[in-house]
Amino acid sequence: MRSIAVDGPSGAGKSTVGHALAVRIDATFVDTGLMYRALTLAALDRDVDLDDALRLGRLAEECVIEVEKPSPDQRDRLETVRLGGRDVTTDVRTPRVDRAVSAVSRHAAVRDAMLGVQRAVAMRGDVVMVGRDIGTVVLPDATLKVFLTADPEVRAARRAAEMGRPDRVDEYLAEIRRRDAADSGRDVAPLRMAAGALILDTGELDVEACVDAIVSRLEELDA
Repeated sequence: MRSIAVDGPSGAGKSTVGHALAVRIDATFVDTGLMYRALTLAALDRDVDLDDALRLGRLAEECVIEVEKPSPDQRDRLETVRLGGRDVTTDVRTPRVDRAVSAVSRHAAVRDAMLGVQRAVAMRGDVVMVGRDIGTVVLPDATLKVFLTADPEVRAARRAAEMGRPDRVDEYLAEIRRRDAADSGRDVAPLRMAAGALILDTGELDVEACVDAIVSRLEELDA
């Protein structure tokens, strides 16, 4: 049973590379960021104070958040996210969730509530799990730890293309820089590069090259 932890900042291509890797090695793909986005959406919809760690922690325990493989007709996504059974895959990618997710995910009560669920998934078989604290907190004993990175400008352009809004590159760039600062500076499970991680720049390497590099490292570990 192998676990591959893929970390990196917002827009570095973790989901795209992670999903391609999971397909290549026939592993389960889990994007933990979508779990936090779904919880953030629930908090916003219920007008929960984003500074209220206790209430957010309770909300995390109450909400049923599921990440599953998309159906054959859902070609616009890598996975489907459900909140209480409702498909929120598109809703969790909106700017209002972008602006609030770091505020929600910084709380220890929230991350503690999510931790058990994430680790339980990794115990079911080979898994590729992506996020910001997978190699450092969620799966510290992962078979392989990978850290993806790219310049903020590259990530902003990628995000604008993904959303079909090339006119909003500057807005996405400002948001990415804010997210980077928030994710790296938070007290609980900050974004950090795990010791011994394989570092890949997705601004220089395409998806296939990244997957090739990861598979090559896995083969070295298996030898």
